[in-house]
Amino acid sequence: MSIILEQLPLIVIIFLFLCLLTALSNYWLIPRFDEYPPPSTYPRVSILVPARNEADGIEACLRSLLDQDYADFEVIVLDDGSTDETGPLLLKLARQNSQLNVLEGKPLPLGWLGKHWACYQLAQAASGDLLLFTDADTLHQPNTLRDSVAALIAERADLLTAFPHEQAVTWGEKLIIPVISWGILSFLPVRLASRLSIPALSVTIGQFMLFNRSAFEAVGGYASVREHLVDDVALGRRIIAHGYRWTLLDGTGHVSCRMYRGFWEAVDGFSKNVFAFFEYRILFYLAAWLWIGIAFLKPPYALFSWYLGNPLANFPPNLAAIATLQSLLLWRIAYRRFRLPAYLVLLYPLSLSLFILIGLRSLVLTLTGRATWKGRELHRPAIRWL
Repeated sequence: MSIILEQLPLIVIIFLFLCLLTALSNYWLIPRFDEYPPPSTYPRVSILVPARNEADGIEACLRSLLDQDYADFEVIVLDDGSTDETGPLLLKLARQNSQLNVLEGKPLPLGWLGKHWACYQLAQAASGDLLLFTDADTLHQPNTLRDSVAALIAERADLLTAFPHEQAVTWGEKLIIPVISWGILSFLPVRLASRLSIPALSVTIGQFMLFNRSAFEAVGGYASVREHLVDDVALGRRIIAHGYRWTLLDGTGHVSCRMYRGFWEAVDGFSKNVFAFFEYRILFYLAAWLWIGIAFLKPPYALFSWYLGNPLANFPPNLAAIATLQSLLLWRIAYRRFRLPAYLVLLYPLSLSLFILIGLRSLVLTLTGRATWKGRELHRPAIRWL
């Protein structure tokens, strides 16, 4: 153990160097939607939107979807038991546009999570050869559907998912939400992962999932992940596990999203699913967050301690400076690629500290069975130590 502590600064620097290589490769190699040639034919697409208490943004979302520059598509939205003005807004929009089909959600069966049940019903009602699942808080440029379908066909993919441009308005949102984009860019070599076809090396983003319908149905669709909190990630991993092709692209120029509104909504949203992303493996989960905290927070803390005249014995200030500079570069690469404000990079220790606390909160809420979302209790899943 003493040898590890002595070599810890060097281990951290090597780890951050590998993260920088990963981030740079993703920065240059992840394509955008509009980098692909148009196909000879464009299949029919069903755009599917689950909506529960989305009155603040549903109208803008649906108008952006109905305004797509695409010849053959339909938009289906399901009102999942909303208690706000979502229902009347949907009916008004449906009267104005024949391409919009509004469904009333059926009662939630036992063993299903709410959004999953809504998406299952949407898929059952769809007529398209391609299925695009997107959230009610997204906005889409008119060329989104045309360019994403061209990308799906050119990549020969069965599932195309994409980073949207995450809008962060309040300070709470700005500090918390960008951590997800930073994490994916820094730790997942996306183009390599899409070629290796290893389910664990994949991230699917539920705000934009474009499926080949035959592949979606072959892996069991939403019925196969009915109890999995991170349905998007689980579906992507099933696609890969069944021998189909998954790809992740940059959709920031085509799709934008305000994922959460305010600090506590962001905290509750991520508390719901961060532990689930790690498949409820307690020791692996704790070890991952411990290492992330050491690698990214200990170097600036060591620098600060040195500045105050109380340097850390096992982290010299020169090595702490190198590691801190690496972290700053890493966050800057991610924030630049995803069109996030540059000044937020300087606040990365605070952002990451908050997210680690959210990660611990996610663990506690899951273990105690107190996790909820949009007024519904979330079942306590099977927990594993490893």
